Amino acid sequence: MIKIAQDQLAERFMRYVRVDTQSDPNSEAFPTTEKQKNLSRILLDELKALGLEASMDDYGYVYAKLPAHTSKKNVPCICFCSHVDTAPDCSGTDVKPILHRSYSGEDIVLPDDPSQVLRAADLPYLATKKGHDIITASGLTLLGADDKSGVAAIMQAITYLVSNPGIAHGPLSVVFTPDEEVGKGTAKISVEKTGASFGYTLDGGEAGSLEDETFSADGATIVVHGVIVHPGYAKGKLKNAIKIAAEILDALPKHEWSPETTEGKQGFVHPMSISGIAEKASIQFIVRDFTDAGLEAHHQRLQALAEAIVAQYPGVVMEYKRQEQYRNMKLVLDQHPQVVQYAAEAIERSGLKVITESIRGGTDGSRLSYMGLPCPNIFTGMQEIHSKKEWISVQDIAKAAETIVHLCMIWEEKSN
Repeated sequence: MIKIAQDQLAERFMRYVRVDTQSDPNSEAFPTTEKQKNLSRILLDELKALGLEASMDDYGYVYAKLPAHTSKKNVPCICFCSHVDTAPDCSGTDVKPILHRSYSGEDIVLPDDPSQVLRAADLPYLATKKGHDIITASGLTLLGADDKSGVAAIMQAITYLVSNPGIAHGPLSVVFTPDEEVGKGTAKISVEKTGASFGYTLDGGEAGSLEDETFSADGATIVVHGVIVHPGYAKGKLKNAIKIAAEILDALPKHEWSPETTEGKQGFVHPMSISGIAEKASIQFIVRDFTDAGLEAHHQRLQALAEAIVAQYPGVVMEYKRQEQYRNMKLVLDQHPQVVQYAAEAIERSGLKVITESIRGGTDGSRLSYMGLPCPNIFTGMQEIHSKKEWISVQDIAKAAETIVHLCMIWEEKSN
C-alpha cells in the first residue's frame, strides 16, 4: 500500500509557492523572468540530495534521472513534467499560503482581503472536500497551485520511490520547465536530454482527471495599413487604420465564436490586443479548435470578415498572418494507446474514478507529444487557478503523487 506523507507534502508545496516565479508575456528574454530560476535551483538541490543525476541549463530547465530498479531489460524511460512559473493574470509576489486543516464545509474568508471568499455554495468541488486540508493564498495574490502542485507531486513521488527501494520501476526522468504560462514552456527544451520514450505532465484539475486531448492552437495577426495625411487637410483622403481595426473588431459575432459564448468541443476566435497609430494598426488574435479542419475554417472566416471591412476603404492594405502555436495531442496519443491506458489504471489503483477530459487549452504535453514524447496530462487537484481564490486539497496532491508511483510500477509490470 502506498502511503504519501501528507504533512511533508503540504510543507513542500507551501514552501514552493512562496517563491515568486511569475512569467512575463512581454519579455523577450528566456526565461522571461530570471526569478523563475530561484525555484529551479531549489528543485535542483533537492533532486541531487535525493541521489538523482540532475542539472539545470542556462534557460532554467531542470533535468533529472532516477535509474531503473528492476531486473527487466525493456522497461521504457518515463518522464514526469511540470512547470515552475505562475500566470501573469494575478500577482504572484509575496504569496502567503494558508493551511485550513480538516475543512468543515464553511465559507473560507481570505484574511488579507475579506472580500475574497471561497463559498462552498458557489464551488461544488470544494463542497466535496469536507475533512480535507485545504490550502489557499491570503487574498492578495494567486496561490500558484498551477503548477507548483504538479512540481510538489512529482517531488513527493520521487522521494517516496527513493525511500522505498523495494518498489520495482524502470528508468525515470523528471523535467521542470519555465514559461509555460506564456506559451513558451517547451521552446528551449531538449527531449533528447530527458532520455524518455513517453511522458506525463502533472498540470490538471479535479482529482481523477486524465486529459488526452487539447485544442489545436494558432495565433493570427491582422495588420491594417491606412492612408495617412495631415488631419487639417484630410477630407476625402485620410483612412484611419485605428478606426478600421475597430470596425473589424465590431464586426465579430456577438453571440457565438468567442470564448465567452462557447463550450465543450466548440472552437473560437479571441482578440487579445490591439495597438497602432492612424497609419498602421495591428490586432492580435488566438484561434482555437479541436480539429485542424476547424482551425482552418476559423482562419478563413476571420480573414474574409476583415477583408470585407477593408474593401470599403480604397487604398487601405491589410495583412493576415498566422502563427502555429500547438496541436491537439490526441492525434499522437492515439498512436500509443498504452500511455493513456496505463495512466487510467494508475488513477484507479489510487482509489479514484477516472475522469477523461478534453482541455479547452493546451499544456506542455501538447508540444512534447509532437516533439516525440507522447504526453497526456494528469490531475493535481488545482482549482480556481490564476485568481486570488485559487485553492487546492493536500489530499488531492497526495493522490497525484500516489498515481505517479503506481504509473512507475505499471510500466515495469507490463514490460519484459
